[in-house]
Amino acid sequence: MMNIGFIGTGVMGASICKHLLKAGHTLHIYTRTKSKADELIELGAAWYATPVEVANQSEIVFTMVGYPKDVEQVYKEKNGLFESAKATTFIDLTTSTPQLAEELAKVGEEKGFTVIDAPVSGGDIGARDGVLSIMIGGDEKTVMDLLPVFELFGKNIVYHGEPGAGQHTKMCNQIAIASTMIAVCESLSYGKKAGLNLSKVLESITQGAAGSWSLTNLGPKMIAEDYAPGFYIKHFVKDMGIALDEASRMNIDLPGLARAKSIYDELIEQGFEEEGTQAIIRYYKTQW
Repeated sequence: MMNIGFIGTGVMGASICKHLLKAGHTLHIYTRTKSKADELIELGAAWYATPVEVANQSEIVFTMVGYPKDVEQVYKEKNGLFESAKATTFIDLTTSTPQLAEELAKVGEEKGFTVIDAPVSGGDIGARDGVLSIMIGGDEKTVMDLLPVFELFGKNIVYHGEPGAGQHTKMCNQIAIASTMIAVCESLSYGKKAGLNLSKVLESITQGAAGSWSLTNLGPKMIAEDYAPGFYIKHFVKDMGIALDEASRMNIDLPGLARAKSIYDELIEQGFEEEGTQAIIRYYKTQW
């Protein structure tokens, strides 16, 4: 059993923390708003006022925050993780930029810390069920040593190489999802216009070659107009922006990704940034 720190207990982070607690680990947590961690505190987690206080009680620390700027703040600013006197290994589960992952690993090494980038995929359902896909970059020995911990909340755990490789792989994941979400919406829109029962359409096509996680898990929510967030639109737009920036840097054109982001940008302008990514169907339902 280990003393584990966790920074950021949002929709997915809270479920991951529950798996760590259930396994018997001692959990030290930080959230900007303490009340948002009440359930975890009741389950036995200890809350601290700053990231460095968490690190000073922990052997390893996971971070799962919103944006790259939040990652930088948590690690590098005053009372951040790089002021730790105890923890020497940090694992960032946030979807962030590959460049920042490389920078944190380099700065961490200079300070005597190991920083692993390990973004995840699977949303709130995957986090709740402990079956997330974890894409990892960084020191391989450290990653292998941590596998028993990763296995508490992940099912498909793949080591991809040097720092930043995990984040690059997550961009591949988000690019695939972005165009898939358009395809799901267009399929449902066609079915609606054809006068079909959309639930029966899903019953047929989720089991065939068209099947995907998004179709199976988000298609029913689109039909039911259930837009509760398993993964926020605002965070998906952040991810797509990172991917487009990386694509531009590598001089490749990704028109499907660009189109998906433009639709989600419109939804944000309409005030839907706090809804789940399945709310992209709102754009198409104007034609129904």
